Amino acid sequence: MGETSCTGRALEVQGLTRAFGVRKALDGVEFELPDGAFLSIFGPNGAGKTTLVKILTTLLNPSAGTAKVCGLDVVTDAVELRHRIGLISHNPLLYPDLTAEENLLFFAEMYGIPQATERVRDLLESVELDHRRLDITRTFSRGMLQRLSIARALLHKPDILFLDEPYSGLDPHAMDILDSLIAQIRGDHTFVMISHDLTKGLELCSHALILANGRVVLFDEKDAIDEGAFRETYRSTVGMGVA
Repeated sequence: MGETSCTGRALEVQGLTRAFGVRKALDGVEFELPDGAFLSIFGPNGAGKTTLVKILTTLLNPSAGTAKVCGLDVVTDAVELRHRIGLISHNPLLYPDLTAEENLLFFAEMYGIPQATERVRDLLESVELDHRRLDITRTFSRGMLQRLSIARALLHKPDILFLDEPYSGLDPHAMDILDSLIAQIRGDHTFVMISHDLTKGLELCSHALILANGRVVLFDEKDAIDEGAFRETYRSTVGMGVA
């Protein structure tokens, strides 16, 4: 791909609100993210991080406000948008009774990917699962499932990759594989990652956002952020001790 095709702004979020009954999970969230950026989103449980990503990936509609991903509205352009994004979450979104290869071939057919078998084999090799390609995925460890879900998310070469705690539950080897993959494809995608790990999140990101009580507490480019002040803002806002 070489570069994404979001033509300037990967994300445009204005007044985004999502209510569940009387509780607002998001309350007037606003920010813009340039194409090719890596955004790390931080905040405590209940801050609205996952709700935000669910809206941006068309899994949930907002109660108010707007959000555009690659210039596409998350509500009115949802069908088209799903072909432009990839999602890696706690749920691997895989079929446990299919083999690793069958899972990826199924999703490749959904996306209409040409030369699907070759693409699937290349991705399985990239995530170091080519030797398990004919094994039923229900026999896979948590780390192996996460690696396979990464391959699934990359199948159609999405413009934007959303990662919801992608390192959660991974063993050190699987974490190294994910680090290597991100490094290899970083120039080809915009990334949006939810992280509870400040060190890893800040290491990877070009932009950082802190959410608390459904509101943006801080959003800026990493180059403009003093890490010590950032950590203090995180501590004082979320009321959690961090390393």
